[in-house]
Amino acid sequence: MRLSPAPPWTAAIFKKRGGGLGLVAVAYLGVDYLRHLSPSWHSRLQPALWAVLALIAVARVPFYRHWPAELRSAVVFVAAMLFMLSTLLFEALSVRSVTAVLGLDWHRDTAPLPDTGQWLLLALNEKLPQILVEVLRARIIGLHHFLMLFVMLAFSVLFDSIEAPGLGIGARYMFTMAVGRFLRAITFVSTILPSPRPWCASTRFGVPAHPHRWAQKYYVPYASDVNAIRQVIYQDIAYADIAEYNDVYCPNWGSMNFLIDFLRPTVNEGSSWYHLLKKAGGGCNDLMYSGHMLVAVLTAMAWTEAYGGFSSAFIWMLVIHSAQREIRERHHYSVDCIVAIYVGILLWKMTGFLWPTKTASRVRKLNKLEKIQSRLVQAAKDSDVEEVRELLKEVELGSNAPESQKGMQLFAGATIFSALTIVLLAFTWTSDG
Repeated sequence: MRLSPAPPWTAAIFKKRGGGLGLVAVAYLGVDYLRHLSPSWHSRLQPALWAVLALIAVARVPFYRHWPAELRSAVVFVAAMLFMLSTLLFEALSVRSVTAVLGLDWHRDTAPLPDTGQWLLLALNEKLPQILVEVLRARIIGLHHFLMLFVMLAFSVLFDSIEAPGLGIGARYMFTMAVGRFLRAITFVSTILPSPRPWCASTRFGVPAHPHRWAQKYYVPYASDVNAIRQVIYQDIAYADIAEYNDVYCPNWGSMNFLIDFLRPTVNEGSSWYHLLKKAGGGCNDLMYSGHMLVAVLTAMAWTEAYGGFSSAFIWMLVIHSAQREIRERHHYSVDCIVAIYVGILLWKMTGFLWPTKTASRVRKLNKLEKIQSRLVQAAKDSDVEEVRELLKEVELGSNAPESQKGMQLFAGATIFSALTIVLLAFTWTSDG
């Protein structure tokens, strides 16, 4: 039984050349910004907008023609997701460790680094019109917004706004992010930078006030004394003694006990290492480079490559706005945001093999067209319009053999349900930035 054409109003919403996806993105950001202007209207409109977008996407599922391509990308998508989750766990351990190793006293007493980007923004506050300064200060977009913008982009494959498969661009996005987060973690653990917000560590973490024995032996005695620094350089050996503290807390984490040295838990933080990592809500010294900006840049790169147009320029404007806000509010130094921008661009360019946009699709279609060329010519000679349509449909789908209709329906249902669940969880977990 052949499916009837999809309702035209659903396709029109995301129609590429009409800029529909860009309008949906602007509507989403506008509705979400109401949380600052009118919380009551925000509480009504945001769930309604989410529900409408989800229903529109589900309504297009039966008419989507590229499920075989999605099936081929499913394994890569799952592998990329598992890789990303593992790198996020490694990053969470590193975030806690770089704060815990020096103790809260060091974080409170150490001055932030001089940042010329922060100076420039403060100087612009005195020169620019006040209304423009207020726009720059406005919390228009955050981490969860960029994630949602990518989700919209990926789901727009149901409306043929971007190149199929949607799981392909999802796999590329997660794999690139995982590589970027791993590189970020090994970068900020290499050299611990003082936070631009000296109170951050004591607000978010309950680590001991005194430094860890590693910091006591290899850093603290030689941190400020010029003669001590010269001596340790000349001798190339640590000579300081380690102090003894009696308030060291050692919970029973079973096979995870090796993490105690890295995380330095305290009695007030509970006995679970997993909840210890979750409760901080972000780090203080995981600065080089900015994880928020990495997500923003990857979203902008994906949007530019897959969709293009004026909406992509709008996304990049949001990236720049987000960067200056990260610097203005002293969540990051300027260098953290600058490095995140070019690292994100380079990483996205390097992972094109996971989701080649037009070239791979064109090659598959040409190969399929070459195989059915004789049948297509014969159908044209016979004036069999219906046969010509079916052959062209095979070329469009790029499938050499028909897939099981029931199997494709089950896969489609499972994919949409899983994707919506992942979106809901990701959005909930990152709503606080």
